[in-house]
Amino acid sequence: MELPKLEHLRHQTQIAGHISGRDVPKRAGSALLMVAVCQIAGFEWEGLVLGCSVMALEVLAYPLNKRASNFERPLTKRMVIAVFLVNWTAMFPFLGFGVTLAHSDILPFVLAGFVWAFGISIHISNTFGLLPIYNWSQIIPAFTTKFVMLWHASQNPAFTTAPLFWLLTSVVVVVYFANTFDTMNLQKDTHKALEQARNVANARLADLERLSRCDGLTGLLNRRAFDEVVQSMMNQHGNRNGVTVFSIDLDGFKPINDSYGHVAGDSVLGAVADRLTMLAQRGDHVARTGGDEFSLLTGAITTETKAREFAQNMIAALTQEIPFEQKQLRIGVSIGIARQGPGAQTPPELLSGADQAMYRAKQDDDNKIKVYDKAAFPVRATLEDRQMLLDAMLEAQIIPYYQPKVNINTGETVGFEALSRWKHPTRGLLPPSQFLPMMNELGLQGAFMTHTAAKVMEDLALFVEDGLDPGQISINMSEVALATLVGRKELFAVIDKYPDLRPFLTFEITEDIFIARSSEIIRRSIEMFRESGVRISLDDFGTGYASLQHLKELAFDELKLDTGFVRDLGVDPASEVLTASLVTIACGLGVELIAEGVETQTQRDMLANMGYKYVQGYLYGGAMAFDDAYLRLFKEGRALQSNARRQQRVAV
Repeated sequence: MELPKLEHLRHQTQIAGHISGRDVPKRAGSALLMVAVCQIAGFEWEGLVLGCSVMALEVLAYPLNKRASNFERPLTKRMVIAVFLVNWTAMFPFLGFGVTLAHSDILPFVLAGFVWAFGISIHISNTFGLLPIYNWSQIIPAFTTKFVMLWHASQNPAFTTAPLFWLLTSVVVVVYFANTFDTMNLQKDTHKALEQARNVANARLADLERLSRCDGLTGLLNRRAFDEVVQSMMNQHGNRNGVTVFSIDLDGFKPINDSYGHVAGDSVLGAVADRLTMLAQRGDHVARTGGDEFSLLTGAITTETKAREFAQNMIAALTQEIPFEQKQLRIGVSIGIARQGPGAQTPPELLSGADQAMYRAKQDDDNKIKVYDKAAFPVRATLEDRQMLLDAMLEAQIIPYYQPKVNINTGETVGFEALSRWKHPTRGLLPPSQFLPMMNELGLQGAFMTHTAAKVMEDLALFVEDGLDPGQISINMSEVALATLVGRKELFAVIDKYPDLRPFLTFEITEDIFIARSSEIIRRSIEMFRESGVRISLDDFGTGYASLQHLKELAFDELKLDTGFVRDLGVDPASEVLTASLVTIACGLGVELIAEGVETQTQRDMLANMGYKYVQGYLYGGAMAFDDAYLRLFKEGRALQSNARRQQRVAV
């Protein structure tokens, strides 16, 4: 027998063995029933012999069928033949019951024999219809038996009738036989159609699974799938060299995306994905884990030195020019590396370590490759830290302090910038650098922004209620407050409580928030706040790649010159030229211009000579508590009217 046919027979035999082993109780019970019928019909010995034959064959077939139904163990050729023969032979004693009853002179017993024989045919076609070898090897003897039974019945004197009638009965049996064959063929077609539909459905499910695990733009793994692969490979390499994760962030991607559009950004992402895939070795996994963040997982790197060398190769490949519409685009790369080991023993620790190293690399202009070291890196914020920050805001431990903005010619306070401080119960007064990074890491930017705005509005209401003119009080806006509908709604809910105080309120916005994909939402949010009466200030002006473009696209009320320009006055001629030129720009646009970071008299004098009217910095005072700001305004005569409450506060 040819090998494919043998394999086909082996496969059918294992299925037939499973079915036959399953149906033993049913066959044994029906055989006992037919033995009893034969006893009643007067065929005691015949029924007993057939019943014993059935039981003997069942005992013989049981271990063979049990062995055949074990799909994990392939059958030998000899075992296949043995299972086939025992199941084929076991059919004949059952057919023998029908033949025996067909010899009866009593019509009900003859009919019982025929019903039994037809039942066997139905059982065969239904059970083995999809197993051609077993089906045809049994269905043909079963139908042949019916014609034998018809012959015996026609020869019985008890049923003497015209031969034509027996011929007609035979024709009906032939029709039934043909219909059975046709039904089995249709059953095969139905099975094929169902199998095809099942394959199509499975293929679609596989596509959906692939799409759910892959990034739609680059085709790389997404974050969820990458995390699963990290888990799997860490378990696989747990007792060997471990795995290494590279967290890769693209520096300068957002300016490209904003300047040339999302098509250019997508082109850059696609090129980076292709280059990383080419760098990856067999068994490595590459993923796009964020907007412009990628990750690579490998089990082939065994030392930190090799990891650094591989990262250098990444930087060399990814920083090559990327062609786009007759342009050559360039990006920078920051890479964080984390290796499986004592400091990163679980997938979350490994992934978090790589991310921490990458963020540190982004902050270092001289070294764009950082390796995670648990002992050297700060401890990550926990859920307990999150609750502590929420409690601190709820208990008004985190409150705004106010740094004055002054008229450079008169020294008069014209407003304040709200800068948060934490009055920690055990650590004293903490600056923003001690808690803002933790706020961002724990996703509390929105809650912090809303809290800060609410406290500022409360203080502003006290200023005005007591008849003091605080000028413009500015609040630094976070991206989450402007780039999300929820953030914008919550911020509007705060300022809507004080509709008369909007003329005193300024929102300071750094231009880097425009570089995100949500820049259109941010622009719309700014327009809505400005239309409601809130002034808008562009903070750190002059440091971004597209400051002038933003001035062209969106109206501002104020520009704040970055401290870097002020710091270099008298040192860097270029800073002096740029600082002076901004006065002309501000005048032309009809906006106010404030210089930040004024710390020396020399800086103050140079800015005054250039035409600056408003300044801010330690030369005029640092951030102060509300009561100190209140007293400063009162002493300067910024009181709009006198009342007992104001005098009481000053006396205190």
